[in-house]
Amino acid sequence: MPRQARLDVPGALHHIMVRGINKSAIFQDDQDKTRFLGRLGANVTEGKCVVYAWVLMDNHVHLLFKSGKQGISTVMRKLLTWYAQYYNRRHKRTGHLFENRYKSILCDEEHYLLALVRYIHLNVIRAMIVQTMEQLDHYPWSGHRAIIGKAKHPWMDVDTVLSQFGRAKKKAIAQYRRFVREGMGEGRNPELTGGGLIRSQGGWSQVLAMRRKDHKEESDERILGGGDFVHAIIKEAEEKQLRQLKLRRGGRTIADILREECQKSKVSPEELKRGGRRPRVSEARAVIARRSREELGLSGAEIARHLGVNTSSINRTLARSDASSGK
Repeated sequence: MPRQARLDVPGALHHIMVRGINKSAIFQDDQDKTRFLGRLGANVTEGKCVVYAWVLMDNHVHLLFKSGKQGISTVMRKLLTWYAQYYNRRHKRTGHLFENRYKSILCDEEHYLLALVRYIHLNVIRAMIVQTMEQLDHYPWSGHRAIIGKAKHPWMDVDTVLSQFGRAKKKAIAQYRRFVREGMGEGRNPELTGGGLIRSQGGWSQVLAMRRKDHKEESDERILGGGDFVHAIIKEAEEKQLRQLKLRRGGRTIADILREECQKSKVSPEELKRGGRRPRVSEARAVIARRSREELGLSGAEIARHLGVNTSSINRTLARSDASSGK
């Protein structure tokens, strides 16, 4: 079955899970964890994201954050690419560090924010790294300590979490700790790590075909929320996918965009594909990359193949374009 397109809705709450390849370690010591956190903070700040919870385990990471206008893909790509290069360099290894693809669950913030904050921070209890609430209060590799005021991470939104427990900070912290303690006996909850819901059959084309035949998609494992929330998110993502599908089915290709932009900028396709770096050539390449992503839904790798450059170059170009346009 083809894997599903990621639901990358800007301004939405996402529970993200990153695992080492074949369940191998991605952190060897505290220095690795410190460097990962430093980069995480820089990337989410740059991407105007809001982090509510996180935990670093030896072979995986959980993050809970609301994405900025760029969505989650740019932030996570920068973070994981940088860290993998750092880790391989430091530990003199080669090859992939992470599983093929991080897992991302888009969540209904109103109903699941606190449950996810608790679930993520209790990972170390379930893994028996610490056994008591007092030990959890001192565990340095989760966002729990920041929420109770024992650590500072400027990129975390502690106030939003505590505001759910009262206006007075001291009382809110006490109520939050009680809430976390009440969850200590709970085991793993598949609903919070994968929706526990039904996977859409195939890609978007298949979903649309089913809907045309009056088959209703009740739920989607990429989304954690009730039926109305799932429907709203699917509808928003589907509208964008529909626009792209219509263009592709109408015969629209990246070659059309390339030809149009080369004519506008008076740059030859040959110079563009040779990787020329004249300002006019670079600008044309950036516009083609952006239009190909927005109009046709192409990936960085697909765009790179047509423009004669590597994928990382296209991804950097798109990230700069997003930053300059305020996305």
